[in-house]
Amino acid sequence: MNIRSGSPGSGFSIILDAARKTRDPLLFQRAVDVALQSRSGDAALQAAQAWKSALPESTEANRYLLQILLALNRVDEAGQALSVSIRDLPAEEQNAAIGSIPRVFSRVQDKKLAADTVEKALEAALKQAPTAAAAWTTVGRMRREAGQVAQAVEAVRKAVAADASASGPVLLALSMASAAPTDVLPLLQNAMQGQVAPELRLGYARLLIGQHAYPQALTQLLKLNADHPTFADGWLVHGLLLLETNQRESAEAKLIKHIELARSTGRDPSLTTGLGESLMALAQIAQRKGQFAQAQQWLAQVPTDADPIKLASRQADLLTQQGRLDEARQVLERIRANTPELAVRKALVQSQWLRDNKQVANAHALVQQVLKSHPQNTELMSELAMVNEKLKRFDEMEILLRELMKRKPDDPHAFNALGYSLADRNIRLAEARQLIVQALQLAPHDPYIQDSLGWVAYRQGQFAEALQVLQTAYKAKPDAEIAAHLGEVLWVMGRRDEAAVIWREGLLLKSDNDTLTETLKRFHFKP
Repeated sequence: MNIRSGSPGSGFSIILDAARKTRDPLLFQRAVDVALQSRSGDAALQAAQAWKSALPESTEANRYLLQILLALNRVDEAGQALSVSIRDLPAEEQNAAIGSIPRVFSRVQDKKLAADTVEKALEAALKQAPTAAAAWTTVGRMRREAGQVAQAVEAVRKAVAADASASGPVLLALSMASAAPTDVLPLLQNAMQGQVAPELRLGYARLLIGQHAYPQALTQLLKLNADHPTFADGWLVHGLLLLETNQRESAEAKLIKHIELARSTGRDPSLTTGLGESLMALAQIAQRKGQFAQAQQWLAQVPTDADPIKLASRQADLLTQQGRLDEARQVLERIRANTPELAVRKALVQSQWLRDNKQVANAHALVQQVLKSHPQNTELMSELAMVNEKLKRFDEMEILLRELMKRKPDDPHAFNALGYSLADRNIRLAEARQLIVQALQLAPHDPYIQDSLGWVAYRQGQFAEALQVLQTAYKAKPDAEIAAHLGEVLWVMGRRDEAAVIWREGLLLKSDNDTLTETLKRFHFKP
């Protein structure tokens, strides 16, 4: 009655007194809630402490006390409460509680203090075999959030040493692979020698794909399919990677297997995106075979909630190959972009289509218009740079790329784009090599950057190096543009039969590639 009449302080005192006398957990909880609703942190803490004192075994009392201490920024006291809380839990509940700690401490502004506090609170758990792996994993997560990468890596090592079969340390290692690849990748490679959850092996395969380490990724995916034949996502990623490396027949089989598994599980929302990916990839394979009707049949089966940008892009590509350019452009224009992110993605896919179809001025006008609404978007800036290159506005292109280098110094693409452009124009070759080498240091397995390095080596007259680098790039990623460069190096070195084979392969990959067709014309080569 006091609370309802506007006297929450009196009401709080009465409820807390009743809770102490009855030791009723619901009354203690009500007292805490009243204090919190009145924005009285000290009163809430008083009630939580009384609750904990009266019922020391209560996990709810522990949770409330810990959260209130953190809300009041009394981090050291929260650490002490955490230590007691973990200690008092039943053994079978301790690892789950330890795993939830980073979420509880996520609002603490001083991340280093939070990490130090948690590690101190878990001192006992770190030394006990049943909890050591979970505790070190939690410490590692806290160190990662604090930006203490070396300490986070060390925590991963200790977690793996405590329990080599635990999933937590592997998951943490995967999340840190880009920040500390030299330290983390050997740990992951070792972990993958044993049996791991399919999601973890798939995560490792995706990491390798992101690094363009395709052969290693394929090895992992083969093992994943063999060990977990009903794990649908493994077949999807395997099929997409095979398609990326131009192994179409094998890709088709893997993707069809994925569709069978996805459909057999019913309408699981988590599989809808994957189903659309498989169907669009199968449409791409059919299109490359010239089977346009079959490609359209695959696209007709794509779920209605699939990614609208990807679906429209695939439909436009299919129409373009049939010479139906107006219809293709209309498909892209009809994309409903009802969020800022979709608006940017729509502009990017439209611009790329316009560039590919010799409508570069239109692409330039489109990107400039969208940039007015999204002036800080680096993807649009990068696209405008590529459009400027097509228009031979090289000074404007270079200004954009150098701005991108400043904004994203860890992104290799701007370095590579400018380096390749200089090499392709056969100017400032020493600077071009320096830029490309910098890009390659950021992405050492990227076949397109390797292609750039091979091309600048060729321009500098270093044919042996160019040949070796380009052969490596083409093996990793059979691509029409790389084929054009590799063929030219072989031709100039007098190995014309080998050049002819590579160029013909390039035509099969993409017969209308500008670089390839220009190269064949320049050397008067008739396939």
